[in-house]
Amino acid sequence: MHVLVTAGPTREYVDAVRFLSNASSGKLGFACARAAAARGHRVTLVTGPVDLPVPPGIRVVRVGAAEEMRRAVLRSSPGADAVIMTAAVGDYRPEHRTWRKLKKSDERMTLRLVRTRDILAELGRRKRGQILVGFALEVQRPVQNALRKMREKRLDLIVLNRPGSLGAERMSAVVFGREGELRRFRAVEKRRLAQWLVREVERRKDLGTA
Repeated sequence: MHVLVTAGPTREYVDAVRFLSNASSGKLGFACARAAAARGHRVTLVTGPVDLPVPPGIRVVRVGAAEEMRRAVLRSSPGADAVIMTAAVGDYRPEHRTWRKLKKSDERMTLRLVRTRDILAELGRRKRGQILVGFALEVQRPVQNALRKMREKRLDLIVLNRPGSLGAERMSAVVFGREGELRRFRAVEKRRLAQWLVREVERRKDLGTA
């Protein structure tokens, strides 16, 4: 299979040095890429800015902003058999960016934000026989929100997790498929979760359940 994995955060610059981002470390995405490569699959890893070693034998595409990630993903996705979207893509970007450095003053500053385009929803609309895996980091009504996201974005699997997983070596998660809850993980190493996800993607691909 050709497996496309996204990882890490995105950065939406306000000026020449300041940006909006999040605490994603990219560890789970890199673990998924390694797990897929270890199973003999061809892997493309699209990653935001992270400080992680490049996995050997994997094609890596580095991006910054959400729109850069979108373009890179849409270029690679038509040839992919499975897409695992672990990246924490920013939902908003500044409406206007300045290329100079903003100087502080006594004046109050208002930052207007606009929505970024939803990469996962776009992949769901375009998918033709691919296995599409999404992630839902939720606080309020976690299960309901995760299941709604899975339905609306035509996902095959969704991994529900909490903010404590960001940057950590271990995470707790619940994995759902269209048929319901599949597996619960408690404080599992991210590499173990990644290995399980890749095997589950393989199983579904073999069954033709996309």
